[in-house]
Amino acid sequence: MALEGGVTTVGTGPGSANILGGTFFAVKTYGTCVDDMAVKNPVAMKAAFGENPKRCYDKKGCSVRMTVAAKLREELFLAREYDEKLKAAGDDPSKEPKFDMKLEAMLPVIRKELPLKVHAHRADDICTVLRIAKEFDLKVTLEHCTDGALIVDELVRAGYPVAVGPSLGNATKVELVNKSFKTPGILSKAGLQVSIITDAPVIPQQYLPLCAGYAVKEGMDSFAALQAITINPAKHLGIEDRVGSLEVGKDADVVITDGDPMINLTNVVKVIVDGKCLVNKA
Repeated sequence: MALEGGVTTVGTGPGSANILGGTFFAVKTYGTCVDDMAVKNPVAMKAAFGENPKRCYDKKGCSVRMTVAAKLREELFLAREYDEKLKAAGDDPSKEPKFDMKLEAMLPVIRKELPLKVHAHRADDICTVLRIAKEFDLKVTLEHCTDGALIVDELVRAGYPVAVGPSLGNATKVELVNKSFKTPGILSKAGLQVSIITDAPVIPQQYLPLCAGYAVKEGMDSFAALQAITINPAKHLGIEDRVGSLEVGKDADVVITDGDPMINLTNVVKVIVDGKCLVNKA
């Protein structure tokens, strides 16, 4: 369905129930074996703030925002210490710390080789993310950013990529009260790198152009909205060398429509992935 809707590549991974959920990767929406469909693995380490981890762990001593932040900081402290011990050991395996799978997974984050992909809706959660990122000198991408329009200056100062959405549908949690299609345009006009996301399966992936169209209706520049569903998400995931724009040397992924792709009446006519025409409704 995503492919027929013109979505050829997605970034996917663990959900937001856990404070640290695991790694994300980028994958094509066409193929028979996920190993062959992968564009880049990994692309980020997932983290989450707000109602989701609070709700998941409310019976396990983690029911408030302070605890969520504290547990993330604790894990980052441990990962940094683990990294320092590994470096101090040099070429002597006997001096290395005991192998820890979780801390090994966090090494690319501490070393700024992999961004921390942080689910955060509310303004205070986003500001906590910015504070922790500065403290540990991390690469960060901000996911959802529902209250982003309330803290534009802080986001501009930080300069991190933002992915806004899912903006279609009801405000099902208290932290979504400011959900609006105006947000992508406000952040884009402020100079931020903005992507628009469906957060599938919350909103099915094939409605991504529709979400961009609603952002345009609410004031976003139409070309900025197109960038928000093409080159910007590619940059967000670190795969802009492969996809996101039509350039020599990139994957031959092309979507052809019979009109403006962000207008609801427009139809996808052809979808080409890696040079193969996989959808042909002409």
